[in-house]
Amino acid sequence: MINKAIYYLLIIGLLTSCGNSNSETKVEESEVVENSTNKVLLSSEVVWEKLNPARGKQSPQAGTIWGDRKGKGAGSIATGFLAKFIDGFSSPPHIHNVTYRAVVIEGMVHNDDPDAENMWMSQGSFWTQPLGESHITSAQGEQIIALVEIDKGPYLVEPSSEAFDSGETPVNIEASNVVWLDNKITNWIDDQSEAEISFLQESNTTNLKSLFVKLPSGYTGTIGTNGTVVHSVVIKGELNYKLPEHNEVKILDEGSYFGSTDKAIHNISNHGKDEAVIYMRTDGKIAVK
Repeated sequence: MINKAIYYLLIIGLLTSCGNSNSETKVEESEVVENSTNKVLLSSEVVWEKLNPARGKQSPQAGTIWGDRKGKGAGSIATGFLAKFIDGFSSPPHIHNVTYRAVVIEGMVHNDDPDAENMWMSQGSFWTQPLGESHITSAQGEQIIALVEIDKGPYLVEPSSEAFDSGETPVNIEASNVVWLDNKITNWIDDQSEAEISFLQESNTTNLKSLFVKLPSGYTGTIGTNGTVVHSVVIKGELNYKLPEHNEVKILDEGSYFGSTDKAIHNISNHGKDEAVIYMRTDGKIAVK
């Protein structure tokens, strides 16, 4: 587990590299984006299958959102999928062949060393699990769903007897400890916007970064992106998303996805009574207006 003081230091470092970028690198809303690559996948369109078929009925369910979790076909590519657990689920100690990042969407999740006391993470919590490290995952709630993300497939479950030290440190950030930044601190948010951002993690070897974007009730605006990788999942709340081709509006509930593969403008509104939170993974920059 990473403590709150260390998390603040991580945020400061990410601010230096992300939040205070020069204004000319930002994506402008006024730009016309031709040949849009915007795409949407509703949570109701996700196809579910066993995450670990070897466990039979005890296996959690998995629904791929992007990429290839099994590492077949196109080969080893970045993947995001939803994992669904039953109330009371608890895995045996195990390891994975790849490091993953995860966000709780519904219910409560515990993920830690086999001998650790339960530390339940609620909706909007973020954690990472290094490859090779023995751990257990437990879940409780009427419905438990988490977003799981890997940089390349396949995603495998292997016995803890094969554990090894990859040198990576796990991160557990409960939702109540997430540090939010407004437009006074990061220029990724327009001066007139009440949105907030939390920079979660940035790769040491690539430009890929993970962040939360919080949109208040009543928000209507855009998120401009210029990355060749843009994956976004609704973690909390419900959003209206307008597709640029025909101005078709899609209702994105929790677990729904939108993304793009080039410079794009994402038209979004939050008509709900509560704030909405989006998880984003990108190699570019964003501009929230």
